[in-house]
Amino acid sequence: MLKEERHDYILRKLQTDHKVLQTELSNDLQVSEDTVRRDLESLAQNGLLIKVRGGAIPHSPNPYPFKERLQYHEDDKRNMARKALALLQNGQTIILDGGTSTLTLVKLFPATLQLTVITNSVPIVMQLIEHPGVVVIFTGGRVNKDSQTSGGLNTIHTLQHVRADICFLGICSLHPEVGVTGLDLEEAEVKSAMVKSANRVVALATSDKMGTAEPFKVCEITDIDTIVTDNPEQELFKAYTRKGLQVL
Repeated sequence: MLKEERHDYILRKLQTDHKVLQTELSNDLQVSEDTVRRDLESLAQNGLLIKVRGGAIPHSPNPYPFKERLQYHEDDKRNMARKALALLQNGQTIILDGGTSTLTLVKLFPATLQLTVITNSVPIVMQLIEHPGVVVIFTGGRVNKDSQTSGGLNTIHTLQHVRADICFLGICSLHPEVGVTGLDLEEAEVKSAMVKSANRVVALATSDKMGTAEPFKVCEITDIDTIVTDNPEQELFKAYTRKGLQVL
């Protein structure tokens, strides 16, 4: 079998199974594990998958700028936001990162809700600026125009002086072994600081983000307490519940 044919097989299997194992590919393709390892390394270098120990997993499906991501999974995000809203109580202090899922959540805040919201998201600040019951704290720092979020040392410094009740994270990629990862180093560092600054961490993630990974680590999977998703009944969530995570 030609190298190009092997690569095509690997990518098709990755699309259907959401992971590939070197030993299984070696048997399927009738080549050595060394050959499979080189194939996976080549595909990883071309940005087509993420190589992990013993195999590979897919990239996150939507690595697009903030404005483009607003239109993806709109109904799913609203359903997730309604479930996340039920976790809030008056008087809480919460952290919201700059994802489209967290923006969808704040759009559902009732006028009677009384919270303190700490966020690095410009759209979230603008959404809440006239809310009668919400105190808004913007973390400051340099604003990334694509993601419409602040980042850098000023943002992280602010978060290090916070102890929030809940942190809501919009998730790029989430994997039971690899953990929570992202596409951008600075954003991953900010999300990591948010995780460390909260008593409870809630991940907002559509099911297509499960079992995927990106280059930059945010936190371990066990640092997440709850996953709020679009379809919690899917088989793929068992790997997360076995690790003690709540899935809603």
